[in-house]
Amino acid sequence: MLSRRRFLGGATGAWLVLGPAGLAAQEGVFLTADEASRQLFPDAAITPRTVVATPALQQRIRDLLGRPPSLWEESYRISTLTRADAVAGFVVVVEEIGKHRPITFAVGVRPDGKVQDMAVLAYREAYGGEIKDRRFLGQYREKGLGDVLLPFRDIRNISGATLSVQATGRAARKAIAVLRAAGDLP
Repeated sequence: MLSRRRFLGGATGAWLVLGPAGLAAQEGVFLTADEASRQLFPDAAITPRTVVATPALQQRIRDLLGRPPSLWEESYRISTLTRADAVAGFVVVVEEIGKHRPITFAVGVRPDGKVQDMAVLAYREAYGGEIKDRRFLGQYREKGLGDVLLPFRDIRNISGATLSVQATGRAARKAIAVLRAAGDLP
């Protein structure tokens, strides 16, 4: 893709060079894990922990998913969210490959193993950043590990962002698998 240039004129004859159109609007870090936890489970107390991705844990995740994820993290940040001394849910930070680069998600999962909500923490692709919109992510509510979450089948796709949409579905399923493999969900 070509960069846009604009002649600023003046005595120096300077040019302003801008990056590819739309790039700045797509890439970015949007939330921290704690901000996402507060957004996904408002008014809940957050207790974070880190679970190391041992080979045994990775095997359990692979077995639950039926295939390996597109990316293995070294560890998983799992936050337990409580209200009135009862578990309201969990937030798991996972990464999945979009077209070329990892997308970082926070996936809120209820104690029944269904998705409460999702948030995009970091997006590193030039296109497809629309997956971070609340309207799009709302499609994943009530979805579980047994849902395939494919664009055009289970999820409304975003034109030009099919690989990012697929990554979002993989992230939702991966987060539930991580919680089951770690013993947080039955």
